[in-house]
Formats: sequence, C-alpha cells, structure tokens
Amino acid sequence: MNTDKFIADACISLRPTAGVTIDNGIIIWNNETNIPTDSEIQAEVTRLQAAYDSQQYARDRAVAYPSLQDQADMAYWDRKNGTTTLDDAIAAVKAEFPKP
Repeated sequence: MNTDKFIADACISLRPTAGVTIDNGIIIWNNETNIPTDSEIQAEVTRLQAAYDSQQYARDRAVAYPSLQDQADMAYWDRKNGTTTLDDAIAAVKAEFPKP
C-alpha cells in the first residue's frame, strides 16, 4: 500500500475531525491545534500496516475463488451429479491461502 496513504490514514485515525493533506510527503493540518507527534503518527502507520498485512490472505483468496457465476454453476452440477466440485474448489483456495 502507498506510504502517503498510510500516513494520511494514520493522521485521520489519530485526529478524525482534523482536515489533513499530504503534499509531497509533507503533512498539512488544516484545522487542528492538538497535532500528533511524528512518533505518534509513525506508531499509527506501523499499526495500520500490520492490520493491512494481516489481511493479505483474504485479498489473495478474493481473486483466487471462482467467480460467483462459476460457483453457482458448480453448485447446480454438484446437486445434479452428487459431486463436490464447488466445495473442492473452495477448499483448494483456503489451503493455498490459509489464515495466519
């Protein structure tokens, strides 16, 4: 994820009512008197980065699962033929991208 995006998200997380702009890596506070310190912002960036990273498996799974249309088709044919292709496809994605 973009570093400036994390910095902006951290600033908003720390001071949700403050207007903030990131211009070439410089934080511009629009209406805040209680501006967080650089170390507070960095700690929040680190926390947000860890939260984002912890969900990588979910982002990987989202693109690896068959489309909903394909899943519906698999479910139909599984019911019709007594097979488990949909369950097998989902299990394969979950095995490839396990939860941490």
